[in-house]
Amino acid sequence: MATVIDTLTGARPRHPEKQSRPDTPMLRKPEWLRVRAPGSPGYAATKAIVKEHALTTVCEEAACPNIGECWSISHATMMIMGDTCTRACAFCNVITGKPQALDPTEPARVADAVVKMGLKHVVITSVDRDDLADGGAAHFAEVVRAIRAQAVGTTIEILTPDFLRKPTSAAELVIDAKPDVFNHNLETVPRLYLSIRPGARYFHSLRLLERVKERDPEQFTKSGLMVGLGETKEEVMQVMDDMRSANIDFLTIGQYLQPTRKHAAVDRFVTPDEFHAYEEIARAKGFLMVSASPLTRSSHHAGEDFAKLQAARRAKDAA
Repeated sequence: MATVIDTLTGARPRHPEKQSRPDTPMLRKPEWLRVRAPGSPGYAATKAIVKEHALTTVCEEAACPNIGECWSISHATMMIMGDTCTRACAFCNVITGKPQALDPTEPARVADAVVKMGLKHVVITSVDRDDLADGGAAHFAEVVRAIRAQAVGTTIEILTPDFLRKPTSAAELVIDAKPDVFNHNLETVPRLYLSIRPGARYFHSLRLLERVKERDPEQFTKSGLMVGLGETKEEVMQVMDDMRSANIDFLTIGQYLQPTRKHAAVDRFVTPDEFHAYEEIARAKGFLMVSASPLTRSSHHAGEDFAKLQAARRAKDAA
């Protein structure tokens, strides 16, 4: 577990634990990773709803390159339990530090925003809350129940923390809230965890997703990887095999993009042809659904992908 000790005075940076690190080089993005700056009327409307309900979105906090596209069609990924994470992952742009207390009004505000946006499929994620006894599991479950109550018919996808060093009952609270898709990202290959995801444990994350299937076989499970961090093709293929052993249904693979010079450097930009090859390999290994491209992110096209996921299960059951 990474421990953050705040010895700074004055204006607090987003990542105090990274300030003493030397700057890393930032590679020039290739053509296939360049996107238009957001600015459509739909984007502005979504931004207004997010502001009106005092919501935090991972789209903004993680500097997602797809924000212009997603927000133009009212697809915003809500980030609950505050904007400050207790972890210090080397790849992530979310603020690191000591979080505020949970807001009991948040579940209702999130559900109301889902209704106003007219979302048929919503993705809810969160910061890590290692400071809480249950890692925020009860709050996460309450948000799912609030959406169910107010936005009848909306399907719910959650992207959860790992609940590391929390009671088994914590994860079970979230599973038992019965989201349609339970997502937890493995993020990278085991060899790189110490440098890229030091506060997490690879096999704990894998076991979390396996436990979802054991407790509720009907829930879809999903996980994602970043590539371009120095992993090998063979390591990625081994992670695919590990995921299939845990009965994970849906795999996403996207290019890692470096938020600042203080974050982990991009080792290389993986080409679209390589992503296509990863997708073909993953489908051959038995995933119901695979999304692999330079700009793939966990919640990108989540609604359309959920419909494809359902169709793939029906086809498999029929066969």
